This record gives sequence, structure tokens and C-alpha cells, in this order.
Amino acid sequence: MTNQNTLNPPVPAVPRAAPHDHAHDHHGHDHAHDHAHARASAPAETACCGSAVCGSTPASAEPADLPKGAVLFRIPTMDCAVEESEIRRALEPVAGVKALRFRLSERSLALTTEDGALPAALEAIRQAGFKPEPVAVTGAQKVEPARFAGMSTGLARLIAALVLAIAAETVSFLALDGVGFMAAEMGLALAAIALAGLDTYKKGFAALVRGRLNINALMAVAVTGAFIIGQWPEAAMVMALYAIAELIEARAVDRARNAIQSLLALAPEQAEVRQPDGSWQTVRADAVALDAVARIRPGERVPLDGVVLEGTSAIDQAPVTGESIPVDKAAGDPVFAGTINQTGALVFRVTAVAANTTLARIIHAVEEAQGSRAPTQRFVDRFAAIYTPTVFVLALAIAVLTPWLLGWTWVQAVYKALVLLVIACPCALVISTPVTVVSALASAARRGILIKGGTYLEEARKLKAVALDKTGTITEGKPKLVESVLIDKAGDEGAVYALAANIAGRSDHPVSKAIAEGLGGPAEEVGDFTALPGRGVQATHAGQAYMLGNHRLIEERGLCSPALEAELKRHEEAGRTVTLLASAKSVLALFAVADTIKPSSQAAVAELRALGVTPVMLTGDNTATAKTIGEHAGIDDVRGNLLPEEKLDAIQSMQQRYGAVAMTGDGINDAPALAKADIGFAMGGAGTDTAMEAADVVIMNDDLRRIPETIRLSRRSHAVLWQNITLALGIKGIFFVLAVFGSATMWMAVFADMGASLLVVANGLRLMRMPK
Repeated sequence: MTNQNTLNPPVPAVPRAAPHDHAHDHHGHDHAHDHAHARASAPAETACCGSAVCGSTPASAEPADLPKGAVLFRIPTMDCAVEESEIRRALEPVAGVKALRFRLSERSLALTTEDGALPAALEAIRQAGFKPEPVAVTGAQKVEPARFAGMSTGLARLIAALVLAIAAETVSFLALDGVGFMAAEMGLALAAIALAGLDTYKKGFAALVRGRLNINALMAVAVTGAFIIGQWPEAAMVMALYAIAELIEARAVDRARNAIQSLLALAPEQAEVRQPDGSWQTVRADAVALDAVARIRPGERVPLDGVVLEGTSAIDQAPVTGESIPVDKAAGDPVFAGTINQTGALVFRVTAVAANTTLARIIHAVEEAQGSRAPTQRFVDRFAAIYTPTVFVLALAIAVLTPWLLGWTWVQAVYKALVLLVIACPCALVISTPVTVVSALASAARRGILIKGGTYLEEARKLKAVALDKTGTITEGKPKLVESVLIDKAGDEGAVYALAANIAGRSDHPVSKAIAEGLGGPAEEVGDFTALPGRGVQATHAGQAYMLGNHRLIEERGLCSPALEAELKRHEEAGRTVTLLASAKSVLALFAVADTIKPSSQAAVAELRALGVTPVMLTGDNTATAKTIGEHAGIDDVRGNLLPEEKLDAIQSMQQRYGAVAMTGDGINDAPALAKADIGFAMGGAGTDTAMEAADVVIMNDDLRRIPETIRLSRRSHAVLWQNITLALGIKGIFFVLAVFGSATMWMAVFADMGASLLVVANGLRLMRMPK
């Protein structure tokens, strides 16, 4: 089953199976590599929550971002991540399933299939023991409220169940004699179990019939057994407490799973759009067409991606790029949906419809990432698949054998076995990984780091070296005038520089543009402007001819001198491109242009070194220029004059020398190297479709410091994952011993199980507060 987002454009989030195992080129190329991407497969959990209200839905569920072509279904008995996993597993072999989007809080599934594949998909879901109910969608894709049970109704039912269980315990504690009191005790317990656990029973027995031992099956067996041996109040209290704890846990998990959905609220639902007659009208943002002209006032959020046509302002881009400082915008600059206009009114041309904005693509990509399994999660899944049946068999052995071997009474043996079944629930273990991974993914997205799967999140901690492209990654990516030198000391400096600016201003060459922008000054017309291919340009001013060109042009005109050659050598050794202004008789001025290093690059390189990661520069630029830039950035290993295939070879040699290697580039020219690296980082993802699709991690604001930040987040996530696993198994181990050799009760068992679950959820949610 291919689990891809079908919105246009697609944002693939197909996780690699392992750091050195790729089958198809995730950068959009057909050529094969040594690595391969594994498909996003469903988790294989065997047990987790099963409360009837685990996913109770608010009265007005509104999946406002229902994918195009998807059909919405409600699955009443789908309460938690394990049941989602069972549905995913059931759909894996079904041909034609294109995308799945689960909302556990709504108990809904948006299913996107190819033509004719829907009936087979629905039948597979039914065979797994679930009943999908089609949901009517009206208006702006709102789910009909009548389809859902309210959260308040479910909570009231659980509170009533708890009150009845307490009443049963009270009757038992008073130890009142008489058939009437026993009947009251049993009746109160039965009513509590029916209110709190009817759905758990249904799903538990269905799982047993299908030969699956999940938490529903464990709880059904445990509560039934307790009731049969006369522990009526305890059976009722266990079911009530279990259901309430499951509800709390489900809400906590939902907070992590749906954290990225809060970004949806950032983009306003309406936009003010210019009409054909020149008037302005407020319309729905999702109805605005490409190239429409919209405007925003100070304090408003930008409704759609666009390019500024009129006005200047500062915009807070933190929701999209993670930048903490507002960015100045003027005509020609891009703006992104969900960002906040701060100081001035702006008129802009819409460049992306609502479903295709940068913000929407971020949300879709993270949703895709949430569907993939991290390596630790796969390990936990495999462990849980063995753990639960093993404990079930062990509990059965205790119930059957200990009366013969240890002299326990049958009631004691069965009771201890039932306590063990409750403890056996691997709920805390199973949810420990997804809640941690999703919290980290959401936290990273809010900082402008788009990680396309738990695999990359986990693998980033293993990086030993990072290859960095020069242009646009370490440097700004566009030339700037860095030095101007008046060669003819007898000339008027202001007049000479103004002349150079006016001649350069007529050229469309990047170097000439950099000179014109750097010198500025009032624009004056020059005459007889002519391009000299490979050499420069020439023009006339005040009846005299002037040339603005390179070293070769000046040599050909016989205007070089030893002093000028020395000056040229100084700049060329510094990696600068030199342009000279000359008359027919002499050189008047020299202008040095260079691609300047980003302010964040030096700090990023220092942070990488502090993390024990070696930075390496790979560039197609000349070696002298590359070494100069590398020296300023703090990079010792600099490799220049590399063609794309040579960068690929360099990545391979780095992998042999260092181990796990990341490649950082623009996602286009560096595609082979990005594909070969263990993790590909794309810079400048804001508004760049190709970069969004090409890399495993997209840095939305061009800040290299986000790379060490990603590595730190990966290491922190890994630590939290194993803290959670240790907590879950440690608590269960303690109560296992108490259950067999001590005096653990079913109350203690359910508190231990759900307490561990809540602990790991709370610990995982800490990643959402990643320090800046």
C-alpha cells in the first residue's frame, strides 16, 4: 500500500527502512542508488487502549482539510493508535489504496483510493473487526454533528460507572449479610461494568475470536474472571478506572498527534481580493484563484502565499520559517500564508491556492511523517507482539499449575493470574514511541524544520559528518560588491564610481547588477552601450568611451601594470570576481564582487563541531574561492571544482571515512549527493516546491544553525524514547514480581498500567517545548 498524500503538489514522506537501504531515488530521479526507501508501513502494535470513550468526539467535528478525492468514514470502535494500526495492517495488501488520514479524536478515517478500489478496502476493514460508517460532508467539509457522540456524554457515563463501582465497594466493605445485599453488590458491579466497559467487551471478544491478544481481550478476560471468582466490586472498579484513565490518556496522546493541526488556524479563512472593477471584496480564502490580487492591513495574517506588488512592511514569519525576527518586505518579495503583517499595508499577487500554500504543504508533510514508523517504534512493535502472548500464557500457567506446585487455592491462583493479565497490557510501551516522535516532529515544524518521518528524526543523531554546498548554503547565494578601489588617484572618486554604476546598471549580468546595487547613486544615461562577450561591456559618456570588464579585457587593451596585477592577485586569491573600469588610456577603478558568507554559517559550523560532527564543503566553484569561504566559515576540509557526479563520489568516500553522512544543498543541483547521503537537508524550503519534495529534512529559513538543532533534537528524542521504554518495562517488572510473590491487587495493576501510560505520554510531550 502506498501511503502518499494526494494533494497537489504531492509532498512525499516515504521513510527509509534503514540508513543504508534505499531502493528508489527520493529526490525525484529515476537512477538507482545503493539506498532505498521503504514504504510507510503501519505499526504492528498488538495491544493498547480500548476504552469505549478513548476517542470520544466533540459535538462538532470539522475535518476542514479533508484531502481531495477522499471519502470520510466514522469507525465507532476505533479508539486508539493500536486500532488504527490494525486498520492500516488490514489495508496494506489492498491494491489501489492511495492515502489514509486518521483522526482518533473524531473516530474518523479519510480514505483515498483509486477508482473501483473502495469496496475492497471497506471489506478489508470489516474483516479486521471494524464497521466503517460513511459520513455525510456538507458545506466547507464539515462532519454532520449528529454522527458523533459528545465528549460530555461519554465522561458522564464514566463518572456514573465510577459512582456505581464505589457503591459496590461500600456494600462489600460493610460486609452486610443477606441475599439482598449480595444481589445489590453484584447488581451495582454489573451496572458499572456495563457503563464503562461494554465496548471493551465487544472488541475484546471479537479479538479473541480472531486470535488476537490486545488490551481489549486482556481486560475482558481479567474482568470476567474476577467477576466469576466473586470479586465483583473489584472487577467493576478496575473497568471504571481503566476507562477513565484511557480517556485521559487519549486526550494527552491527541495533543501530540494533532499538535501540527494548530497551524491550520494560522491561515485566515477570508481574504480581501481586488475585483475587476477595482473594488475590494472579502471572499473565502479557499475560493481565491491564482494570480488574484489581495491586500492585508497591519496586524492581519497573510491568507495565501504571494508576491508583494505594493507597499512595505515587516512580517513575522515564525509560524512558517521559525525566524524570531520580523522580515522586511517590499515589492517583489514573497509572503507566506499564516505569517503576520506588522507595520504597513501590503498588496500582493496570489501565487498558490489555499490547498497548496507553503503552510498547507508543511502540514501535509508532517501528517505523512506521522504515519511512518521510526526504528525504535518498529522494535517496540516486534517486542510487544511477543510480549503480550507470552504473559498471557504465563498467567494461564499460574492459574493452572500453582495450586499443584505451590499449594495455592484455586481462587488465589486465578486472582494472581488475572492481576498479571492487567499488568501485561503493553499500552505504555506501545504508545511511548509514537507520542515522542510526533511531539518532536511537531516541535521541529514550529521551528521551521520539516522532518519527513520518524526514521530521519532518529537517524540524525548518528550523523558523524555533514557535507555543505557553498552557494546558497554557506553563502548568501548572490554576489555583492565587497570592495571598490580607485586606481587613477587623479580622478574624482564620486564621478568615477557614478560612471561605473551607470554602465553596470545597463547590464543584466549578475556581477554588473551587484556593482550597480553596491555603488548606487543617481542614474544617468550612457550611450553606445555594447556587450563584449566573455569580457564585459563598453559605453560612451560625455563623448568618451569607457569599458567595464574583466582581467582579460584589460590585458587585451594593454592597460595592465605590475601594480595592477598585484592588486588583482590579492582579490583573486580571496575568491573575488574582479571587474575594472577603464578608459581608452588607463584603468580608473577596480570593483571586487563576492558571494558573501551568511551570518549564521560560522555559528552553525562551530555548533556542529561541538556536537562531534565534522563539516565538509563540497562545491563546484574554484578551489581558491572555496578555501577562502571555508576558512571564514571555520571549515578545514574544502573540496572545490566538483561536478555533480564528483559530489556523489565525495559523499561515498565520506561515508567510508566517517560513517553516517548528511548532505546539505538546494535539492536540485545536488540531487545525486542528496540521494546518496544518509540524510538530505534542503535549504530555502519556504516557497520552493522542489526543495520540499527532494529532501528528507527541509530548513525553511536558510539558517544553517537548524542542522545542529536537528541533531540535538534527534539525540534528545532518542533519550526520551528509551526513558519511556525503561519506565514502561520497569514499572511492569516491579508489579509483575508483586503480583506473583507479593500482594498486588487488580486495583494496583490498573493504576500501574495506566500510571505508566500517562507518565510516558507526559514525558514524550516535553519535546513539544524544545528550547530555542
